[in-house]
Amino acid sequence: MADITLQVAGRSYTVSAREEDMPHLRELEARIASHADAAMRAGGSQGGERTLLYLALILADALDEAERAPPPPAPAPVAAPAVSDELLVRVADRLEAVAAALEERSEPS
Repeated sequence: MADITLQVAGRSYTVSAREEDMPHLRELEARIASHADAAMRAGGSQGGERTLLYLALILADALDEAERAPPPPAPAPVAAPAVSDELLVRVADRLEAVAAALEERSEPS
């Protein structure tokens, strides 16, 4: 475990995390920072706790909106390539020839 210091709404918070989680924590820090100004304006001069409350509400609202959004449409099915009747007849003829050859080989002499 290593320590990482995150900046949230003008304050520094040091947390412990695994090394492999550090880049993700920085991404989360950036996401939080994109909403911090609005939270600080909403919290006004009432202090850091109020700012963090507004920040939590903003993020919870964004999460709720994402969870309520309809799922993306399923991808259109890929159509199977068209096969001509002539090709199907040729394949069937070959399979019948192979089956006949196998039957001849398996018959006792």
